[in-house]
Amino acid sequence: MAEDFKVIVFTLAHEEYGIEVDKVRTIERMTPVTRVPKTPVFVKGVINLRGVVVPVIDLRSRFSLPESEPTENSRIIIVAANELEVGFIVDSANDVIDLNTDMVENPPEVIGGIKAKYLSGVAKFGENRLLILLNLSEVLNRSEIIQLEQFGA
Repeated sequence: MAEDFKVIVFTLAHEEYGIEVDKVRTIERMTPVTRVPKTPVFVKGVINLRGVVVPVIDLRSRFSLPESEPTENSRIIIVAANELEVGFIVDSANDVIDLNTDMVENPPEVIGGIKAKYLSGVAKFGENRLLILLNLSEVLNRSEIIQLEQFGA
């Protein structure tokens, strides 16, 4: 049976992506990120978010997309991943939409250079819009979560 769910829509390199609303804690404006040595290249560092140290990941870098400088539209989406809060740097976060599981198809092997393992599906909505839905458990795999948890400790 089809279920309705809400997603936060954000952009990366002119493509629209979505994360389920229940996984998103907050959306923040860009803030200075403190670099942490010996981290993967896509881990930009940490921020102090209301007294909590939050690791920050650049999704462009994570998905091997061309890097770009933050703009006034850039945002950090704070998500919950296995009891850990992590920030994702995105080009913009512009919408919350309602989707239905009937609108979601399995992702092709590669979309715009992003491997299917990072994606939970592709939703067709509106006139001719496609929304790429992220698989948070793969965007942050277990070993990376353990490594990031050490920053928050």
